[in-house]
Amino acid sequence: AAGGLRSCPSATMLQPLKHGLGAAGTFPWRPLSWRRARLSTRGRGLEDFGTRLAAGPTLRHFLRNASPPQETRHQLVEELEPYVPSSILEGARRKVYLETYGCQMNVNDTEIAWAILQKSGYLRTHRLEEADVILLVTCSIREKAEQAIWNRLRHLTALKSKRLRSQAPLRIGILGCMAERLKEEILHKEKLVDIVAGPDAYRDLPRLLAVAESGQQAANVLLSLDETYADVLPVQTSPDATSAFVSITRGCDNMCSYCIVPFTRGRERSRPLASILQEVKMLSDQGVKEVTLLGQNVNSFRDTSEVQFRSAAAPGLSRGFSTIYRAKEGGLRFAHLLDQASRVDPEMRIRFTSPHPKDFPDEVLQLVQDRHNICKQLHLPAQSGSSRVLEAMRRGYTREAYLELVQRVRGSVPGVSLSSDFIAGFCGETEDDHQQTVSLLRQVRYNVGFLFAYSMRQKTRAYHRLQDDVPAEVKRRRLEELISVFREEASRANGAMVGRSQLVLVEGPSKRSAAELCGRNDGNIRVVFPDTEMEDGTGSGAVVRAQPGDYVLVKVTSASSQTLKGVLLRRTSLRESAAHR
Repeated sequence: AAGGLRSCPSATMLQPLKHGLGAAGTFPWRPLSWRRARLSTRGRGLEDFGTRLAAGPTLRHFLRNASPPQETRHQLVEELEPYVPSSILEGARRKVYLETYGCQMNVNDTEIAWAILQKSGYLRTHRLEEADVILLVTCSIREKAEQAIWNRLRHLTALKSKRLRSQAPLRIGILGCMAERLKEEILHKEKLVDIVAGPDAYRDLPRLLAVAESGQQAANVLLSLDETYADVLPVQTSPDATSAFVSITRGCDNMCSYCIVPFTRGRERSRPLASILQEVKMLSDQGVKEVTLLGQNVNSFRDTSEVQFRSAAAPGLSRGFSTIYRAKEGGLRFAHLLDQASRVDPEMRIRFTSPHPKDFPDEVLQLVQDRHNICKQLHLPAQSGSSRVLEAMRRGYTREAYLELVQRVRGSVPGVSLSSDFIAGFCGETEDDHQQTVSLLRQVRYNVGFLFAYSMRQKTRAYHRLQDDVPAEVKRRRLEELISVFREEASRANGAMVGRSQLVLVEGPSKRSAAELCGRNDGNIRVVFPDTEMEDGTGSGAVVRAQPGDYVLVKVTSASSQTLKGVLLRRTSLRESAAHR
């Protein structure tokens, strides 16, 4: 008690304690006798502490007493109140209206989101005016797609303002890629939405909606390194549909310089094989006749979920192709999945999209040729016919390597139908580059094409390193020319089917005429034919009318760049059709 500030010669003597030791490592203002006494006292204190420590409890003592008995732990868990009570997370039979924009992955995302909400007690409505919750599953691949969402949000906000006071407040949410890319702007721009959920946050939807019910905005746009929704069985948005999508991978590692996908959907990861096959089997049991395996880079599938898979040999890339990342070792690959999926139901068609041209080993092409229920249709996205532009896009191949792949595909799978993607007006594209793309369209002669003008996206490598220097009017002109050439060549390719029979999966009535049915052939080309009586395919002579989900033979009478027209012959099956091929 006697020793304190008053024992110091002056208060200023404490100041050096704030600034460390002097040049010699001592406190220059301390008397020598004071320092010796202090060190002596410190030495005795350390000895006393060491004695007490040696005689004290050991680590084993603390470990033994750290955990309560097993029954006590269970009791504590049961008594803990959850952070958000389950009663609040329940939808209380509120009606959800889901609207989907963009690619097939978004269709599958819609089914995943609905499965999660349905489990939480929400109901589905297909009538906008009945909805208590409106969720838009969005696309961010091009500016035009995002603009459509902004326009839709303003319309829905007007609907929200007209909501009767007697009704529960209408909640509006943005899901998917646009939510991930523009989260800040969506939440703050004109306060148009109540919740925002990125592609990896659908499990959190019940909680986000519960928070929104309190009048707050809620968001979760965290990207995951392992979320695949493997344990969520999607609920078909159209229960009577004859076809379905099954997601097998999420995200992408290719990092093409124009593409926003790695930034909106994250790193590439694959679902466990067992969960995929379970979903395919479930769809088969429900009567679905065609499954499309989905992924941003679907044919780079790599299942490492089990230890024994990790020693599997890695297939090589397509000849002349490269990646920006190191080869990934181990894991069950796409050829194994394709083999197993095609065995689930011999009467179920299997397709896959969207692949990258680099991932077409011979094993995959051989399977496509050998299995009667794997469609003889491949998507080979080229993006450009110019090697210089392909290098700027970071696609990992040249025009020559791509054409060699096309030749190999057609040699391995005779009669294969090809589709592709093309971008008009990418950064630095010259007129000569454009004409090389035109010549590629003519040389390959695709059956189906997806062509777009380039739209620069923030966060991409092109945004940071390249100049969007092709004027908008030039992009439009070049796109129109590409579309014109594609249609001309596709008409020729499809015209080769006139006079031949096509196996068609019936989807339902034609949109243009109730007297006609429509479906798709093996090459994924739309086929329209009259809704007339036909042989039932059993050889009994009985006649029936085609129903959605039936396989029928149609003789093609005319063709355009997008549609085949023909006459109905008879009902058949995949196996029977393959036997007579």
